[in-house]
Amino acid sequence: MPLTRNLLLATLFLGTTMPAPAAALKPAQIAAIDRYVSAEMARQHVPGVEVGVYRDGHALLVKGYGLANIEWQAPVTPATLMQSGSVGKQFAATAVMMLVEQGKLSLDDSITRYFPDAPTSWKAIRVKNLLSHTSGLAEYEDPSRMQPGGLFDSRKDFTEDELVKKIETLPIEFRPGERWDYRNTNYALLGVLIHKVTGQDYRNFMRERIFAPLGMVSTRSISERDIIPGRAAGYEIVGGQLKNQTWVSPSLNSTADGTLYFNVVDLEKWDRALYGTRLLSRKSLDTMWTPFVLNDGQPNASHYGFGWASDSMNGHRVIQHSGAWQGFTCTINRYVDDKLTVVVLTNLDAAHASPVYMSHVIAGLVEPALMPKPNPAIKDDKPEIAAHAREVLQRMLAGKNLADEFDADAGYVFAPDDAPDMRSQLPAKWDAAPLRLIKRAEHDGAVRSVYRVGPDGDTRIVLVELDARGKLLNLAVKSDPDNR
Repeated sequence: MPLTRNLLLATLFLGTTMPAPAAALKPAQIAAIDRYVSAEMARQHVPGVEVGVYRDGHALLVKGYGLANIEWQAPVTPATLMQSGSVGKQFAATAVMMLVEQGKLSLDDSITRYFPDAPTSWKAIRVKNLLSHTSGLAEYEDPSRMQPGGLFDSRKDFTEDELVKKIETLPIEFRPGERWDYRNTNYALLGVLIHKVTGQDYRNFMRERIFAPLGMVSTRSISERDIIPGRAAGYEIVGGQLKNQTWVSPSLNSTADGTLYFNVVDLEKWDRALYGTRLLSRKSLDTMWTPFVLNDGQPNASHYGFGWASDSMNGHRVIQHSGAWQGFTCTINRYVDDKLTVVVLTNLDAAHASPVYMSHVIAGLVEPALMPKPNPAIKDDKPEIAAHAREVLQRMLAGKNLADEFDADAGYVFAPDDAPDMRSQLPAKWDAAPLRLIKRAEHDGAVRSVYRVGPDGDTRIVLVELDARGKLLNLAVKSDPDNR
């Protein structure tokens, strides 16, 4: 990749930093973080990264690496604005819970109270189902619906009312509360709901009720028309070449499913607020961070609450969410047992950047007990999946259309750039090494397998998700967290 690799290696590793509190981190820890972030940026071809490390709501480290804008060679600083992607959902969920506490709505309200013209099938959907991704509504951001001429053509503008009318035509794919399935549709509707309840546009409500009171002076909604100092450019790798982010209409950059600009300076203030009750009561915060219980009385398999998911790292509880949109990726991980938060923001697309992996390792460099353990190879009792994945990868590298391999709901759309793009992600000698299984999970008939591929020292992770019929739901190559 002559354009990207040579250019990036020359510029990635110049870091700019803002002063951290005295005795925040030891110099050796900061140096280790610098080395790790720089190495990952080179490996993932990431133009720029922001890192925020906070203890009990106060910054230990806020730092920028690489370039915010390659064309202007502008460096990333801790004040550089990057897009939130779905990390913005936690702000929308907070806004809804604020209205619940004020008695302006109830989690158990049917959403038809706020969308009276909706189909009768919506009556069973509660506000809590939107917050927890258990509504059953189909995904409005499905690639087939966003392509030119699609119902939500990403190049066309439409009003909030028109957006709702379009969503009202979508099918319900399962009974509300029956299972969990991540859908941006849920939070797009929550933004409209906030507008209907308060009479205030979602973006204005967020600015006046959350960002301004917390002193988050730079955080704001996306606008390509406004002059916004410190705004980074988002990038995508297409066919092995670095490109500017794909343009979408203003409509799709004004919804509550994750259309914000923020930086690691403002996110320190956000993290601090979550330790107190300035915005919400402790009860409401605990509700947001508790895995939502499905109709069968069991927590959903993804341990998702309202705008946050719960997980653990080496027995330490972590509340987290990641996001991706328009050539940006990010994650916020709050290790609540340790009162430690790590934020990683990048200006590269989700198919190529892995901020979640980076945040886990950074947390481990701060607190050794949090360092992710290596993933050893495990016995593969379904070797046919690996064989099939290898065959599909070879077909993709040969430039074949793989529509017959994917589930209709997977969103696969053939593109001529698929082959060179995949070739740029796989290790050079990937086909000479076996696919070594390191993780496997099965749920509702679907099988999710994670393999390590490539020669020692140059490995990647291949994620393969199959539905109950053996059709692909996902096929992705990611950075190997153990190759560090």
